[in-house]
Amino acid sequence: MASPYRVVLSLPGAALFSVTGTVARLPLSMVGLALVIVVERATDSYALAGTVAAAYVFAAAVMAPVQGRLLDEWGQRPVLVVSAVVYGVGMTAVVVALEAGVAVPWTHLAAALTGAATPQTGNMVRARWTHLVEGRQQLNTAYALEAVLDEVVFIVGPVLATFLTLQVSPYAGLVTAATAGCAGSLLLAGQRRTEPPVVRRRSGGRAPLDRRLLGPVVAASVGIGIVFGSTEVIVVAFTDEQGRPGTAGVVLAVWAAGSLAAGIAVGLLPSPVDVVARLRVTVTVLALTFVPLLFLDGVLLLAIGMFVAGAAISPTLVAAMHLVQQFVPPARLTEALSWTTLGLSIGVAPGAAAAGWVVDHAPSAWGASTAFGVPLLAGLLAAAVAWSFHPPPRGATSSAPALGLETP
Repeated sequence: MASPYRVVLSLPGAALFSVTGTVARLPLSMVGLALVIVVERATDSYALAGTVAAAYVFAAAVMAPVQGRLLDEWGQRPVLVVSAVVYGVGMTAVVVALEAGVAVPWTHLAAALTGAATPQTGNMVRARWTHLVEGRQQLNTAYALEAVLDEVVFIVGPVLATFLTLQVSPYAGLVTAATAGCAGSLLLAGQRRTEPPVVRRRSGGRAPLDRRLLGPVVAASVGIGIVFGSTEVIVVAFTDEQGRPGTAGVVLAVWAAGSLAAGIAVGLLPSPVDVVARLRVTVTVLALTFVPLLFLDGVLLLAIGMFVAGAAISPTLVAAMHLVQQFVPPARLTEALSWTTLGLSIGVAPGAAAAGWVVDHAPSAWGASTAFGVPLLAGLLAAAVAWSFHPPPRGATSSAPALGLETP
């Protein structure tokens, strides 16, 4: 019997848009790190570097739902073309501002413009899968595939950004990321055959997005975002405390590898009958994987623990995306997925700040591992939201059955 992955990738145009979308997503894992490195080297200020990167990330997060709404109303092609052009202009402005040494806030504004125009290619690819596949089993496999490719992006991107910025040219990381984002977006725009049609209502206004669904999903996503942001800081602090700062990137790559392996496994499993139940279980497991990390000593044990923790990430994100897809109107799918992305992004910065505060103020006898209490608490709060959540009736959120492909 053919592998589920082979089945979905053999659908007309599927492999091409999935690979194209992966290339277009490289800026997600490259730009923030490259900005920190190049701005710090240009200004000798980590504080300034952090604020420039934050301007980029914050603008991208805030504009994600806006771009999602435009995608649902206008279709992917025009939004991809415009966002790719503006993204390229914005990144050019960032490089020019840094090279010219212009004063604050021009670099921040250029970074914010670039972030605001970041093409939401991950959500666009998932919308294409929803339009293309047949049945929930194939959709489960397709979403798992995209989760795996996300992890590939977050394994390759930081390494590529660091190497290019430090070894090739100060701006090589930013230029490469911008090229991948713009070229990937324009290539995706050209793939008209797999582009989901704009779903228009016969009468009345736009199909509503039920807050009873999106509110809890976004709240849980914020908690997961805190897990992501805090864990990165803790790993850097822990490896530094152990006298092996150079291993931080390796440990984070192991974390992503655990998620990648689990994502592959999820795609081979049957589609869940109750996606809410799966989300509850996976987010609870994600939280509990941080309990042993509180007590570990040594980089090797940390890497093993991080692999286990990473194995809960992809199943959680796949379940969350699958939940949104099942219950929102098809005419607003991309926008709804963007709200989930916004929740994840919102959580990263406070997660990093909270972890940093705990690392700085924890008693020296306890060590940096104490800060793993931050992702543990955030994960438990996300789990509490998931367990208290009861989705509204399908008819209250979407008039379309099954995959919701019919025009309401």
